[in-house]
Amino acid sequence: MPYQFEDLKNAFPTEWRDYIEHSFVQQLGNGSLAPEAFQHYLKQDYLFLIQFARAYALAAYKSPTLADLLQAKDGLLAILDTELGLHISYCKEWGISEQELNNLPEARATLAYTRYVLDTGNRGDLLDLHVALSPCMVGYGEIANWLNRRSETLRGEGNPYDAWIAMYESDEFQGAMQAEIHWLDERLADVTPTRFEQLSHIFRDATRLEIDFWDMGLNLSD
Repeated sequence: MPYQFEDLKNAFPTEWRDYIEHSFVQQLGNGSLAPEAFQHYLKQDYLFLIQFARAYALAAYKSPTLADLLQAKDGLLAILDTELGLHISYCKEWGISEQELNNLPEARATLAYTRYVLDTGNRGDLLDLHVALSPCMVGYGEIANWLNRRSETLRGEGNPYDAWIAMYESDEFQGAMQAEIHWLDERLADVTPTRFEQLSHIFRDATRLEIDFWDMGLNLSD
């Protein structure tokens, strides 16, 4: 039976659940997250996005077909033309200036995760890179959907983090998430069990690094 993206999640359900349902996410959803924790996360997420733009540039270089190249281009432009601008504006609302963002050092969790993705892409092929990127690309969309299913989640003006949820529940982001899942499903359908095991380990490690990124925000760690 052909493999699908869902099989990657099912291979490591504990890690995926710990990522999607992390305490940082739960507190963000019910509005109880400490503002300084969210600000620390926002700052590091800006640096994270810059490195992920580099990862999509690497994906363009690794692309064997025009279709793959166009998808990599869309991912790169989405970060450079849309996400980074929105992120800078959002940071300003939280009292974080663009100058401060540009002078930030990377936290160890940021370094570990982003360099893992870039190293995986450099060592492997395009599928390796997309699997390493998928916990972020797919996970944030799933987190927004999970939060919206929770009775404890507070929406609207009563939650200072409502705009964050809205960003990842948006049609634009959800569409990009589904496009990434579709791309992965098509490629995973042709892999052997041995190759799938290799890819699942990449997925597991990237998911664990996502958990560390939430820990970094929650604990204000550098």
